[in-house]
Amino acid sequence: MDTGIVISDPKEKQYFNKELCFSQSREGFGPTDQEWGFVTVRENAHIFWWLHYTTADAPAVERPLVIWLQGGPGGSSTGFGNFGELGPLDENLNVRNTSWDRDVNVLFVDNPVGTGYSYVDIRDALTTTNRQIAEDFVEFLKGFYQAVPSFKEVPVYIFCESYGGKMTAEIALVLYQEIQKGNIESKLKGIGLGDSWISPVDSVLTWAPYLLNIGAVDQNGFEAISQLAQQTKAAVDEGNFLAATDLWGQTEMSVYQYTYGVDFYNILRKISSSYKAHDSRSRLQKPGLEVRDSTDDKINVLMNGRVKKALNISQTWDSSFVFEYLEEDFMKPVTDIVEELLNTTDIKIAIYNGQLDLIVDTPGTMKWVNNLRWEGKDEWDATIRNGFSVDYYFEGNVKKSGNLAVYWVDRSGHMFPEVTRRRVRCLDQGNLSQESVSDHSREDPTINKGDTVANIAISKNFRILRVERYP
Repeated sequence: MDTGIVISDPKEKQYFNKELCFSQSREGFGPTDQEWGFVTVRENAHIFWWLHYTTADAPAVERPLVIWLQGGPGGSSTGFGNFGELGPLDENLNVRNTSWDRDVNVLFVDNPVGTGYSYVDIRDALTTTNRQIAEDFVEFLKGFYQAVPSFKEVPVYIFCESYGGKMTAEIALVLYQEIQKGNIESKLKGIGLGDSWISPVDSVLTWAPYLLNIGAVDQNGFEAISQLAQQTKAAVDEGNFLAATDLWGQTEMSVYQYTYGVDFYNILRKISSSYKAHDSRSRLQKPGLEVRDSTDDKINVLMNGRVKKALNISQTWDSSFVFEYLEEDFMKPVTDIVEELLNTTDIKIAIYNGQLDLIVDTPGTMKWVNNLRWEGKDEWDATIRNGFSVDYYFEGNVKKSGNLAVYWVDRSGHMFPEVTRRRVRCLDQGNLSQESVSDHSREDPTINKGDTVANIAISKNFRILRVERYP
């Protein structure tokens, strides 16, 4: 199949011309061995998935399966996550040298139904609660394992971004419970919550002080934004979540007005001098739904054109009504779900947040993390945070205790894998060894000089996060 992709570098040709790991893998769109399909998760509801087998020099079954879930709700993993952030090709169809398939098998899922290529036969089949999304996902996994049974014994990690974190937390809990009941065979090991919409009101409440402290607003702006944020909190406290979603939107508009259009996904991104406050009314920023305008447009053309044709899909790639049906659920927190994961399961949880993210800012994330009620809280509070570095440059900080690890990532925005040109390698196959993260006085000894993202080996002690620098 001619995808129109030219790989001119001989090393890249050698890299991608590897033997198929499974007889059922197909040539889809791009340079990897692939499989894809739909699973009917309930009547009138169908989820699309797209698997990229690892291109590592090892059998696929010897490498973990990483599931990637986008935010929004309504962001397409097969589109934005794949081409916009961490797949083998970028939106311009150039080979991405930081693609995650170089180390692991990557499964992109358009979740929930109605997102991307996933579809419903009638609009009432769209999901309205996070619990329903989780239950649908378990049904999806059952269908996936039927299609690719070799992965039943492969360790599974669910990674996500933004609103995808809210979905991932409950998916992990429901999946764990179904595994314990014997209703599904799966080797779920851990989850990675990236800039995740776990406690929405904590994010909204910290926007104003965050912007004030970096000089993005003055005292007048601070007070105006804070007032709307407090109204949002009041609506959440009253259980009026539909009103809370509306007030969240009003708070965003206030932020735009007083910052002249700050980028919610990366506060350092340049803002055009032609910005007008009223223009922002048509572009509410939903957690993790967009990457960049130009990238969005290119991905939309790809997914409804060449990708659709190559994968022989009849569905239109679209997510028009997903957010509308989840609007009342949007501002509900899932901190209780994270607490249940920590208190009742052995699932490892890694939380990572970009320093330059605003929509899910680090102060808001740390507020809910530090307020978690779990058995290991006392140990967590007493644990010292350490810095880590790569090639003699500090890249952030890490704090870990029990099954919980938190990473503060420097110079990173909301779309962590793509925007920062760094990559998270989140594979929890045991405890993170003390040597895996450098403290303030030494370089990370697990990363050798000259290593690239393609050739750093995955060890059994590898728990969470490798941040790598690029020129």
